[in-house]
Amino acid sequence: MIETKKISKDEYEIAKTGKMNVPVLIFASEKLLKDMQKDKTLEQAQNVAKLPGIIEKSIVLSDAHQGYGYPIGGVAAFDLDEGVISPGGVGYDIDCSVRLLKTNLTKKDLGNKKELIHSLARTVPSGVGRGSSFQITYKELDKVLEKGAEWVVEKLGDKEDLKHLEDGGRLKGSAKDVSDRAKKRGVGQLGTLGAGNHFLEIQEVDEIFDKEVAKKWGIKEGQIMIMIHCGSRGLGHQVASDYIKSMEDKYGWPEFDRELVNAPIKSPLGKKYLSAMNCAANFAFANKQMITHNVRENLKHYFPKIKIETVYEVCHNIAKIEEHVVEGKKQKVLVTRKGATRSFPGLPVIIPGSMGTASYLLVGTSTAMEKSFGSTAHGAGRVMSRHEAIRRQKGKDVKEKLNKLGIDVESGSLEGLSEEAPEAYKDIEEVIDVSDKVGLAKKVARLKPLAVMKG
Repeated sequence: MIETKKISKDEYEIAKTGKMNVPVLIFASEKLLKDMQKDKTLEQAQNVAKLPGIIEKSIVLSDAHQGYGYPIGGVAAFDLDEGVISPGGVGYDIDCSVRLLKTNLTKKDLGNKKELIHSLARTVPSGVGRGSSFQITYKELDKVLEKGAEWVVEKLGDKEDLKHLEDGGRLKGSAKDVSDRAKKRGVGQLGTLGAGNHFLEIQEVDEIFDKEVAKKWGIKEGQIMIMIHCGSRGLGHQVASDYIKSMEDKYGWPEFDRELVNAPIKSPLGKKYLSAMNCAANFAFANKQMITHNVRENLKHYFPKIKIETVYEVCHNIAKIEEHVVEGKKQKVLVTRKGATRSFPGLPVIIPGSMGTASYLLVGTSTAMEKSFGSTAHGAGRVMSRHEAIRRQKGKDVKEKLNKLGIDVESGSLEGLSEEAPEAYKDIEEVIDVSDKVGLAKKVARLKPLAVMKG
């Protein structure tokens, strides 16, 4: 077992040894740390610490579990001249992220939740390969890849949303850096949810922890919220696959982990990957903007006076050039967040729970800037593989359990419910408590699920 040293409450360190360039810093309770020790989470974090140009530490967040290359829940920052970019530090589902919407409804206004979630499921396509009713040309797709949510707003309106998206829903990228194969996989999927852990959920504000911040954001106890969790679909997956192969062909791979194939940040290939990654993120921004528009149009039929506003959308799987304090001096670095949420002072942080458990709205902190390059957890984090979850539970049993909790469920398949059962995930309350107590993000509101649509 990898030796860890407790340095303070809910903080542990793996010392710099061997070929590690920096130590590993872990944010976890004793229980969450034991979960991490059951798979290769900490070993992967050590391997990340061996990458060229990494700065200060390899970070493991409270929801971390084994992933591809990086652990999911892993963060690292790199020097722009000496560092590298690894697709394993971003993930296959580029900009898998969360958008939170607030409404002027309360639970008593909802009526038949089962009918509502069924209607939304007919409006927002979900599932592997499921296409959109909103078809675009390849020429239009190139504009989506470069303009992100702006492109959808130009077509359908809702300009106010752009003020409440990370980076305004648009990152700098060139569509020419995205392969034809990736475009072919994405061209028919704008406005679709996808599968796996992606969801659309109707929620109720269950508890307010910070009344001042909640008031500023227009959040009230008993208010109905809508959370959308999805990413860049097949397009983002193909971008990752394309550049993993390109980097393997040009640079080979590290002897300590083939999954950490990489390219120098300042190299032509490194720059092309970051451009293509940004385009995939823009597709994800546009995707959620389209879903948001369709949700609004759908719910107007039930609630003619409904008002739906975006609280915020925040990225999870992304690499971004940001300014941070390094050894006492401000420096631009590349921060890679794999299954991690940006947590900047005063900005919303959205952390969804597992199916059937609460989600949280938090606010970013200056402590996070000091300790984790402005990052915190992104969700509950798995403790059970999808295969194991399917083996242990039947989808119909999961659905019955959720119904008994008062949660209506709409799913494309019962097997999908099995692999996303609450038992397959860590305790979201413990994950959030670590983040809150360590100071990586402070709790603002708890959101209780009422009805969920799974991919």
